Amino acid sequence: MELYRLGIHDLQGMLERKEISVAEVISSVYGRIDDVENKIKAYVTLTKKEAFEMAAAADKDRAAGRAKILSGIPIAIKDNMCTRGITTTCSSKILANFVPPYESTVTSRLLEKGYVLTGKTNLDEFAMGSSTENSGFHTTRNPWDTDRIPGGSSGGSAAAVAADECMAALGSDTGGSIRQPASLCGVVGMKPTYGRVSRYGLVAFASSLDQIGPITKNVMDCALLMNVISGRDLRDSTSAPVGVPDFTSGIGKDINGLKIGIPKEYFIEGLDPEVESAVKEAIRKLESLGALPVEVSLPHTGYAVATYYVLATSEASSNLARYDGVKYGFRAEGRDLIEMYMKSRALGFGAEVKRRIMLGTYALSSGYYDAYYKKAQQVRTLIKNDFENAFKEVDIILTPTSPTAAFRLGEKTEDPLHMYLADIFTISVNLAGAPGISIPCGFTSGNLPIGLQLIGRHFDEETLLKAAYAYEQSTDWHRRKPAL
Repeated sequence: MELYRLGIHDLQGMLERKEISVAEVISSVYGRIDDVENKIKAYVTLTKKEAFEMAAAADKDRAAGRAKILSGIPIAIKDNMCTRGITTTCSSKILANFVPPYESTVTSRLLEKGYVLTGKTNLDEFAMGSSTENSGFHTTRNPWDTDRIPGGSSGGSAAAVAADECMAALGSDTGGSIRQPASLCGVVGMKPTYGRVSRYGLVAFASSLDQIGPITKNVMDCALLMNVISGRDLRDSTSAPVGVPDFTSGIGKDINGLKIGIPKEYFIEGLDPEVESAVKEAIRKLESLGALPVEVSLPHTGYAVATYYVLATSEASSNLARYDGVKYGFRAEGRDLIEMYMKSRALGFGAEVKRRIMLGTYALSSGYYDAYYKKAQQVRTLIKNDFENAFKEVDIILTPTSPTAAFRLGEKTEDPLHMYLADIFTISVNLAGAPGISIPCGFTSGNLPIGLQLIGRHFDEETLLKAAYAYEQSTDWHRRKPAL
């Protein structure tokens, strides 16, 4: 088997047994990138020179007995996380030439454990989108069908993992931006509990919703990366002061007696019949493994999309005010300061980012704040309470990840509201701050991946990973590869 097809756990074993070198691994991955990247366009920036330098250092460490847990493992990073000395663009023209002078906390932790950076992956501009068609540079394509979208906003990360252009990747999730592309590309994607992983060095979209997480080829690899990136960080005031368990500890344990909540509000009109069928078959599979399905209600689910698009756009309006053409980033020429501000923002931001800034500015404006932003925060509390009440009865909650499989390029670009509804099953999890994971659970008749979402209690990613692994190992969905 080609080395690029392997996951983190399998590679670790081969490297420890000295069956292969890190240089061989990186050569294999870059050979794959050379073969398929022109079809997928998962990356904004490739770091081949740096990767081979990191590989040489990793081989020296292994030869000297100083190997770390990720020594020589090729991992891609979504291009909204700061990497010192390497361009970080957020797939926006306004940051096209921005080179951070510091590392994000997550990439620092990966560096400490010896990872090899393959490159920075494409995204919807400033993580605003569900298809990666809003990138300021190019559209990423789904490896299972290159006429279709990979999901978003972490579409580049999910596509790179699915196409074997890296062993794993990091994404960010504000309303489903890890889980939805993971679902559409047939890989594993986890949004950790809000506060579990530091946001320091993540370029902010909506600060009370953003969370960094792993996208991997299997559940074990997801748990391994969670062990590395999780933990308190004093540079992030929202980083939770909670201990980090070994997320692999529950892997392989049985799920007999595990209560799984099935929310009736998630099996609704508009859910693709093939998606519904695959998810219901997954419920039966989990039941055969000893899990106990229980119907639950999340009654405020219907308000989640509207609530999210008030709160997220409001925070985006505030966060993106810093891009004014003065301190860093793109600057347009103007006759005076005001014209320079206006031209820099008008020319630097794409249409979707400008749409969201305007929506958020309106929601925060005098006379509308109470009617929109304050009301949305109140509804957010109701949604969070729904989950807390459900978790009094069950251990995890099961839903589809996305209402459909991957749609065609350009299919929804003229209808933003229709596009926003692509995240209808993932948004509530961000509003509640809960952890969620998407795992492959089947394919459509057109051979497009379908994802299953599992949602857990705050800071109980262990139970999610245990259940996800039990299901994964009882099926072969995660072993299937796109024919590129």
